[in-house]
Amino acid sequence: MVDSVAIVKCEGHPEAALREAIALIGGFKFSKSQLTIKPNICAGVDETGVANTKVDMIESLITLILEENEHLSIRIVEADSMSKFADEAFAEFDYRDLADRLREKGFDVSLVNLSHSTLRQARLEGLYFQDPQLPIELTEPGSFVSVAVPKTHDLTLITGVLKNFFGLLPRKDKIHYHSHINEVIVDINRLVKSDLCLVDARVGLEGVIKGRPRAVNALILGRRPVSVDATMARVMGFQPERIWHLVEAEKHGLGSLHPEVLGERVESIKVKFKSPSDLKPAALIN
Repeated sequence: MVDSVAIVKCEGHPEAALREAIALIGGFKFSKSQLTIKPNICAGVDETGVANTKVDMIESLITLILEENEHLSIRIVEADSMSKFADEAFAEFDYRDLADRLREKGFDVSLVNLSHSTLRQARLEGLYFQDPQLPIELTEPGSFVSVAVPKTHDLTLITGVLKNFFGLLPRKDKIHYHSHINEVIVDINRLVKSDLCLVDARVGLEGVIKGRPRAVNALILGRRPVSVDATMARVMGFQPERIWHLVEAEKHGLGSLHPEVLGERVESIKVKFKSPSDLKPAALIN
């Protein structure tokens, strides 16, 4: 079966566009009672206003999910990193307010800082990890959603739904992994397989936390992370066939570098992002 990715134009509030994108790929199809959503909250201080996944996107996503199954247990997860403490970021960027409002309505929605979680050994002979210790929430049965923002990165060229799961790792000093970041990204996505992948491309960023915002005015949605990130890379003007972690992740069955695109054409929304001036050679395949 051909892997499909939907592209829908979106400039303002995302709920209607997200509903359209979900319909294009055939609905949510979550089969488990536990759902874990990983937004990209990478900065405790977001000077550009676009470095983090905006809470209106997560609220719209949860609203549509609960329309289909109001009994789901939903966790919004993040971990501490060099640039933020997750609990403080949840409060600063209105995720705590969102969770409180949804619980007041009777829904089972919680926030989890994975840096405070109990660890459990997972099984993987990976490119970097060998049977690593992971937060217990990532080892339990359930469905997983990655919600990213299109950005550039000096170690990986792009940061999308695959790189977003790098943030699931519980240690704060994630710089520890930077010398092998591409291998780590592939491994964590093999350990925690996403069931839905969403790029909020209303506005992206040339940079990770600081940089130049780039308006794309679109949502990119699919079920497989390589497929979604490959489409995102093309929208940003890059060649996914040259991006190391995408090529390697495709080898491990995490999607296709050449998915079917539904909705808008890539060319109709393409916005050329500038490659990082200090891009590391390991990010690319020559």
